[in-house]
Amino acid sequence: GGGMGRLKDRIAIVTGAALGIGAAVAAAFAAEGAIVWVTDIDEAGGRAVAAALGAPHRFARLDVRLEADWERVVGATVAAYGRLDILVNNAGITGFEAGVVAHDPEHASLADWRAVHATNLDGVFLGCKHAIRAMRPAGQGAIVNISSRSGLVGIPAAAAYAASKAAVRNHTKTVALWCAGQGLAIRCNSIHPAAVLTPMWEPMLGDGPDRAARMAAFVADTPLRRFGRPEEVAALCVLAASDEAAYMTGAELVIDGGLMAGTAASPR
Repeated sequence: GGGMGRLKDRIAIVTGAALGIGAAVAAAFAAEGAIVWVTDIDEAGGRAVAAALGAPHRFARLDVRLEADWERVVGATVAAYGRLDILVNNAGITGFEAGVVAHDPEHASLADWRAVHATNLDGVFLGCKHAIRAMRPAGQGAIVNISSRSGLVGIPAAAAYAASKAAVRNHTKTVALWCAGQGLAIRCNSIHPAAVLTPMWEPMLGDGPDRAARMAAFVADTPLRRFGRPEEVAALCVLAASDEAAYMTGAELVIDGGLMAGTAASPR
């Protein structure tokens, strides 16, 4: 593509890359010269993203909840290119995918709670574990974990999502300190998007006549008065994965249109 080549020839795995932020990250990485492994459990969507990017980018099925899948995909990447340079742990679920169910701390079911943590937290743990092992021989690399504004503040109607994203924030720091303590130049940072319009949030917005009103009400609470775009989150991932961020590790990068800068009770 017409990028600046900030990730030229870097070997990257992006999870949950079939749509939303993950697809935008895959495209941005490819434009900057990386060789991208588009991974997802949505095979049709993931293959479409990889096909649109063209060779040498490719799709690999990866269920982030399964350690065997991580071993297979990371193993295939290292077998093909001799190394892994970048991992973006983006795959995540809200728990609302099949429609809005009770996810508050009083009514959420244990099964729903565990399902969200299996993808959002276990998936990140496994990704970091196998990325570190794959990056250790070269002694360098970059891990980018997609957390959320919900990992920094409480979300009454999304208890499991918020708790899992807070755990991702903290595990990112543990990974950063572990790698630095091992004398490895493997950096790990978290990105915290909010108010970014992706398919993930469709169940909350709904498709009824009140959809526009819901969107308007949500945007009214963001100082910049608009939703963020997946491409804007992807740009931050490029930075975190690049040599420009060589001194940044264990950090959290917030991209939220100013949402976290104040309080909801601020006067208009």
